[in-house]
Amino acid sequence: MNGLNTQRIGEIMMYYIEWSSREKDLLYEEGILKAISTSLKYESIKTDVEISVMIIDNKYMEVINKTYRNIDTTTDVLSFPMIEYPKGVQLEKTISIQPVSPETGKVYLGDILISWDKVIEQSESYGHSVERELCFLVVHSMLHLLGYDHMNNNEEKMMKEKQEAILEEMEIIR
Repeated sequence: MNGLNTQRIGEIMMYYIEWSSREKDLLYEEGILKAISTSLKYESIKTDVEISVMIIDNKYMEVINKTYRNIDTTTDVLSFPMIEYPKGVQLEKTISIQPVSPETGKVYLGDILISWDKVIEQSESYGHSVERELCFLVVHSMLHLLGYDHMNNNEEKMMKEKQEAILEEMEIIR
């Protein structure tokens, strides 16, 4: 992997973005950062948190998907939350009582893995920008790291509404 970047946003968040041999990393890191911070703001998260984002290729994504989900194909994004959220408990309350990293003093929310090949492919397929597709996948994953899922129709509807609201707040349109 090339280029590990760390940035701190105010007093709330630390994130790590690692690109696998991409020359355009700096062009898109601002969008990734905005998607992360807007998602946290939208969900009223005030606890100091850490998030890791890896931008990888389809080949590596297929290996990860097979290893962790026993699905032998690539996918666009995978989220690995580090917190289990009890039903009916406020997100901020759950996050604020989690153990913090001794190195950073922040709660580690989890990892986001995104296939750059899928970002390109899906942006072309859906007819929108690479930035929009990348931000959508980051927002989608952030919601997973915050305990949301789409295993039934109600959950899926809620997640879609939140995704669109966050992207709209970011002024990212199709």
